[in-house]
Amino acid sequence: MPGVGEVYVRINQLGFAPRDVKTAVAISRSTLPASFQVVHAATNQVVFEGRTVPIPGTWGQFDHNAALNFTALQTEGTYSIQLRTSVATPTAGEAPAVPVVGSPRFEIKARLYAGLPDQLLEFMRQQRCGYNPFVDAACHTFDGRTAYGPLPAGTYLNATGGWHDAGDQLKYLLTTSNATAQMLLAYQLANTDDRQQLYRTERKGDAKVRKGANPPGAKDPPVFVDRFNDLGQPGANGVPDILDEARWGLEWMLKLHPAPDQLYHQVADDRDHKGFRLPQKETVDYGWGPGSYRVVYFADGRPQGLKQYQSQSNGLANLAGRYAAAMALGYQIWKDQRRLWKNNSGRRSFAERLLRAGEEVYALGQAKEGVQQGNSYGAPYRYAETTWADDMEWGAAELLRATGQARYLRDARRYAAAAASESWMGRTETGHYQYYPFMNLGHFRLYDLVDPHFKRILAGYYREEIEHCVRAGETNPYGAGVPFIWCSNNLMVALATQCEVYRSMTGDVRYREFAAKQRDWLLGRNPWGMSMFTGIPDSGVYPKDVHLFGNAVLKQTVRGGLVDGPVYRKVFQTLKGVTIREPDPFAAFQDERAVYHDDISDYSTNEPTMDGTASAILLWAMQGP
Repeated sequence: MPGVGEVYVRINQLGFAPRDVKTAVAISRSTLPASFQVVHAATNQVVFEGRTVPIPGTWGQFDHNAALNFTALQTEGTYSIQLRTSVATPTAGEAPAVPVVGSPRFEIKARLYAGLPDQLLEFMRQQRCGYNPFVDAACHTFDGRTAYGPLPAGTYLNATGGWHDAGDQLKYLLTTSNATAQMLLAYQLANTDDRQQLYRTERKGDAKVRKGANPPGAKDPPVFVDRFNDLGQPGANGVPDILDEARWGLEWMLKLHPAPDQLYHQVADDRDHKGFRLPQKETVDYGWGPGSYRVVYFADGRPQGLKQYQSQSNGLANLAGRYAAAMALGYQIWKDQRRLWKNNSGRRSFAERLLRAGEEVYALGQAKEGVQQGNSYGAPYRYAETTWADDMEWGAAELLRATGQARYLRDARRYAAAAASESWMGRTETGHYQYYPFMNLGHFRLYDLVDPHFKRILAGYYREEIEHCVRAGETNPYGAGVPFIWCSNNLMVALATQCEVYRSMTGDVRYREFAAKQRDWLLGRNPWGMSMFTGIPDSGVYPKDVHLFGNAVLKQTVRGGLVDGPVYRKVFQTLKGVTIREPDPFAAFQDERAVYHDDISDYSTNEPTMDGTASAILLWAMQGP
């Protein structure tokens, strides 16, 4: 527990690009000094001095908070922030001692975020099912036997592959469709010839942050590299690792659509929650023997549940829209990627399979507008998504880009108007994954394809949502604009991403500082001083005792996993099976508004998720040079 006079500096531990907004937060139980300094780590020379700006409000046991803004410092290097907190009473004949509080070291560096997307792929590879490169073993090779749908119950359907969802080993189309589509979009946006779709010239009066970073004729190095093969094993295969990973999702999604009128959506259920085990040593019995076949659920658009808990499903357009978006994005990429294939026929064949599947499943969504939620069995928790028009808009926009067919433009406009600004943004409570996938990328992907009037409408939807979050950020010293519901870090990623795409669409930079606070929260500018990604940065403070099989069984933690993140204290206190060791080392930093624990038993805050990590890949890929 901190002493009365202790001061802490919370900062993005990774650092900043030269032209980034750069802020930190100092917290203390007593009055903070009026100024701070930024010191060069190698020379110990002061390179910047600034005033501390008191922030109203308190957090945890700290009544004094101050903002430290050093945006003007743009020189590359490694630095730390120092505050001279007080003057101790000297002994006779001695100079007064001035205690100095320092922040963690951080960098200012061009292309600072360039390596992050590939680091996050390390966690995605660990989550693979069918073959898991982390343990170098085949797993869940019996997936699965059907429930619901046109086939007799218990019919074998090949549903091997995909990703384990989180610390458990379930597999969901609900999350996989989003993860796959966002990774494909990350690759596409990062590899446009001039990146103008993402980084437009900003409005007059603001620096051209993205353009002109390199000398004439020079090109940025690729955002995504090739160090692993298609199985996720070390060794280049001529394909960027992001596409190897995205294809792992696409191939599984194709298996879930075995016929034009069929779609499956979930493998296994909460019977999986029987303790930590290696994925190749499955023990759960779904009715066909321990470690054998697992159930695979058909998407029929109706309430489902094989025990007492029933979903509130009423359609399948949420799944169909995201499925179509992923498949159409895959088509856009693979049809042009000659270097990914030894012959053009293979390239065309795979791309055409993706487009055909996307169009077929999109049609299923049109026929059954509504949501297919996740299924639970013996516990009340499930993915309780209630929105679907946003997903169909995204699917229509990507199919429009893939085919040029006018009908998809008409559909996308209609679904965009239906989705509008419906979101978790501006709410303090929601159901679990109720407003998934936490931001509507459909508005962004439709924006360049419509007339100026409709562009203003789409941008207005984003702006309305962001404004809700700006107001929420005014209620805490960190400017965090999200409600601290379960998976709050996923919301933080979505909010930062939405601010970034809004700026790229419109050139409006008004949310630039606000967006930076959300981004920096994820890397340590938060009450606990924790990066929310395992193993990042290398020398930083990050989650170690995560709710994951590798940590529990092998005592190893792979780099790159985004943990669920802080939750309201009441959420932590009411979820079943959540505990922590005592005493809590973060006790002084906990607040009714949010608690976080680096503890394997707290699945509410310290469980890395596959879909949250994939969404963060898109966020970091968009940070640019």
